[in-house]
Parts: sequence; structure tokens; C-alpha cells
Amino acid sequence: MKKKEKKINQLMKYLKKYSLMYVTGILILLAIDYLDLFIPQYTGEITDGLASHTMDKTAVNGVLVKMVVCALLISAGRLGFRYFIIGTARRIERALQNDIFRKLETLSQRFFNENKTGDLMAYFTNDLEALREALGWSIISAVDAFVLSLMTLYRMMTRISVSLTLYILIPMGGIGVFGYFIIQAFERNFTAKQESFAKLTDVVQESITAERVIKAFTQEEKQLKFFKTVNRSNYDVNMKLVRLRAFAWPVMEVLIGVSYMITVLVGGYYTITNRITLGRFIMFASYLGTLVWPMLAFGDCLTYFTQGVAAMKRINRVFNEKAEITDDEHPDDVSALEGGIRFDHVHFRYGSDLPEVLSDINVEIAKGETFAIMGRTGAGKTTMVNLMTRLFDVSGGTISFDGHDIRKIPLAVLRQNIAYVPQDNFLFSETIRQNLSFGKLDATMEEIIEACRMADVDGNISDFPEKYETMVGERGVTLSGGQKQRISIARALLKDSPILIMDDSLSAVDTDTEDNILNNLRSLRRGKTTIIIAHRVSTVQNADHILFLDEGKVAELGSYDELMALDGQFARLQRKQQLEKQLASNQED
Repeated sequence: MKKKEKKINQLMKYLKKYSLMYVTGILILLAIDYLDLFIPQYTGEITDGLASHTMDKTAVNGVLVKMVVCALLISAGRLGFRYFIIGTARRIERALQNDIFRKLETLSQRFFNENKTGDLMAYFTNDLEALREALGWSIISAVDAFVLSLMTLYRMMTRISVSLTLYILIPMGGIGVFGYFIIQAFERNFTAKQESFAKLTDVVQESITAERVIKAFTQEEKQLKFFKTVNRSNYDVNMKLVRLRAFAWPVMEVLIGVSYMITVLVGGYYTITNRITLGRFIMFASYLGTLVWPMLAFGDCLTYFTQGVAAMKRINRVFNEKAEITDDEHPDDVSALEGGIRFDHVHFRYGSDLPEVLSDINVEIAKGETFAIMGRTGAGKTTMVNLMTRLFDVSGGTISFDGHDIRKIPLAVLRQNIAYVPQDNFLFSETIRQNLSFGKLDATMEEIIEACRMADVDGNISDFPEKYETMVGERGVTLSGGQKQRISIARALLKDSPILIMDDSLSAVDTDTEDNILNNLRSLRRGKTTIIIAHRVSTVQNADHILFLDEGKVAELGSYDELMALDGQFARLQRKQQLEKQLASNQED
């Protein structure tokens, strides 16, 4: 029950904001419904007038003028209610898109790990489209189905025949009973449709992103077969909904047809026996025609409403998610960081049922030093970075910056003071210049070029025909791995934060380029904290301190000379890499 109330309240926020627009649109719609009643009335008046010879040409023309005025007003009104109701539904859709996106930006990394991209994309496409229809045409259909039906039935009873009207209510009552059961089936099938669409979207997105991997392993047929399976499942789910809709519409049309049959039989008999005039019979038939739209609208209302309810339930899954990483209610008064970092007995695991990734980490990084982290794959190096940028919170212990507990530092302050070069070197589908200035939107061209020079990538960019205005393609696909890494480094350097974190950011460049970048970093980052994660010893040998992790624990910690003197894991790794380098050099000779 609580979930239902929350869903309604979430939607009410938008309905209240645009309530005046909706009220205006509904009032226009009511006026149109009222005007619709006069067309059958005028038709009946002309028929009776001509049949009884009580209306001359002037009188008929007068009634025709009234019909034309009504028709013009109805046409104008239809434009009006579409603007106020359909247009407002579009505005709510846009507002929801913005709010869902804003909500996603606040959610933790764990949420994105547990929810696929396809499912999230479905919220912005099919779900919002279904909700828009529910807030637009569903409201129009509901008003027409209820108000126009009542007004038409009232006219039929008071102006023509109560008994004839009651006869046609029998099949129309069947529409209401039928609709009660069909609405449940619509909601179930629409939910399944949305989930199937999300899975299909996710498969397409992954296949396109991994296109080079698929081709490299010649797995096109395997991937196509998998896509066909998912696509067939999506087709089957959609066909169930189509068949349900195909079944619902004919049933309602049959019930409406029964109403017409009753009108012809009973109404014709009443006319022959002079219980009603010919004009009133035609008027009744016209009113029944007016009722057809509300009855069909009732079917639309059922479809749109049930799909909208199912969509809102899915959308509420996002709105009801609680952000795990948030600002403390009483944060410390911190506006900038200097770069001192301390890990105090830090423990971390990605889930309560998963093993520890970091165990009892005690490390202190002094302001302005270059600190390196090494270790085998899976040792916990990137996890330490995730904790420092607070993508996750520690499971035990504390991390502090300049003496402030990381959880007491406002997130905006923490992340504004950290420049980060991630492992995946993500680039947006924009120009190189736009990617570089992502962390500093007001950067001048001179600053951008200088950052690229420090990252040793300015020469490569200058060789492109469009230079810094070159479009990099989706995820930087048009660039080499080394170019993407160096552009990511330049982007971080341009931010000029007191703390720079480089997560295995030199793995795709040769040793000479690596030396150039590291030399530039030493001069550029003097007095600022730099954290380098690497697999090559040559990358970290000039660091002030080197931390060697082993299975999430501190195995060794010290300067390059101290670790070599220790003759432990770091020293063995150094000797192994030196030997590999010598062997490679001998093969070249």
C-alpha cells in the first residue's frame, strides 16, 4: 500500500505543477462535448420540420448556420485541448526525463553495476512514451468516455425515449465489465514488454560497443544467434500485447454494433407506431453515433492508462532508489583540499556476502608527494582510487583528507579537488577540444595546447586535418589506445587540481613517451599530490613512496631504494621486467 501511495505522490508533483494547463484543457474539452450534443439535435429538428412542412428554406438555413458555427467552435476547441492537454503531457515527459537523469547522477556506482544500460535506456524511451500517452490521450479519453456519455444519455432520455435508451445500455454495460478484466491483462503484458525491450536494447548496445572484439574472435554468427533469440523473445512479448489489443477492440465494436442493432429494431418499431417521430429517431441514431467515440475512447483509456501505470511503476524504481554516497548532514567547513591523504585501518568489500577486497590498509600520503601503488591484477589498486574519489564508502576504518574524514567533506569539494585519469580512458563523442575542456569549461585554447604538450599528445593532434576540432567518435574509437590515454591525461592536467590520480594511465604508451610525460609531471605537479597506479616499475621508480599490494593487504611500502633493498615482491618484479626488457632488446638486435 505504501508503494502505491508513493507512486501516486511522485506523479502528483508534476500534475500539480501543470494543473492550470490541465484544468484549462479539460474545460475546453467539456465545452466541446456540450457543443457535440447540438449537431444531432439540429439534424432531428430539420428532419421533423421538413417532414411536417413546418420549416421553410429560411428556417432550415438558420439551423444550418447554427450547425456550421458549432462545427467551427468544435474544431477550434479540438486544437485548444490538444495544446493544453497533449502539450502538457509532453512538458511532463520532458520534466521527467530531466528529473530521471538528475536522479541517476546522484546514485552510487553500485546501482549502475546492478542495472544494465538497456534497462536504464528503456526508462527514457518506452516508459516515458507510455506515461505521456497516459497523461495525454488517456485523460482526453476518460473525460469523453464519462462526461460525453452522461450528457448524451441524458439527452437521449429526456428528449427522445427513456425505454429506448435503457435498451442500448445493456450492451454498453458489458463494455464496463469487459474493461475491468482486460485492464489487468494489459498491465501485466505491458510490464513484460518493457522488460523485454530493455534486454533487447542492452544486447544491441553491448554488441555495437564490442563490435571490434566480436570480429576479432570471428563470433559474428554466435552473436547474431544470441540476438535472434532475444529479438524473438521481444517479438513474442509484443505479439501477446498486440493480440490482446486485437481481441479487445473487436469485442467492444461488437457491443457497439449490438447497440446499433437495438436502435434500428426498437427505434424503428417506435417510429412506425408513432411513439417517436422520424426526426427523433434520426436524432437518437445520431446520439448513438456520438456515443461510439466515448466507447472507443474508453478502450483507448484502458490501454493508455494501464500502460502508463506499468511505466510509472518502473520509473519509480529509479526515484525510490536511495543514493548510498551522500553529503553528511553536518559536513566540515571545507572549501578546498591541500592533498594530504590518510588510510586508517581501512577495510572494504563490494557486498556483504563477498570477500574483502582491501584489508587493514594503513597508509599516509603527504601533501605534494608522488605516491605509487603497485600489485598484481585484482590486488585492490583501483578499489583504493574508488574509495578516494568516494564512488564507494569504506566498510571499516576511515579515509581522511587534510585531517577531515572523507564522509564529512562535501562531495562537490572532494571531487573538484581531484583530477582523475581512469583505466578505461572514456572520451565523449565530441571534438578533442570539447573532451579536453570537460573538467574546465572556460579553458582557453592556450591552456588546452599546453596541457596536451605536457601529455606529449599535441604533436599527434596537430597532425589531424581538423586538429583540436576533430571528432573522436563514440568512446574515442577513432583514436589509438595511446592517444586516448594521453588525451585523458591532458584533460586531467588541464583541471589543475591539488590531487591527481592516474590509474594505469601510461600502459599504452612506449617508454620514451612515458619518460617525457613523467618528467613533465614532475615539473608541473611540484608541490601537488600525485598518485600513480602502474604495472611497470619504470613508471614509479621516481615516486617518493611506493605501496605494493598483495590480495588487498599492504605487502611492502617505501621508496624505490628501500623496496629494492628489502628484496621482496617489488624487487622480484623489477628484476623480471628488466630481464624481459633485455630479452626484447636482444631479439631486436
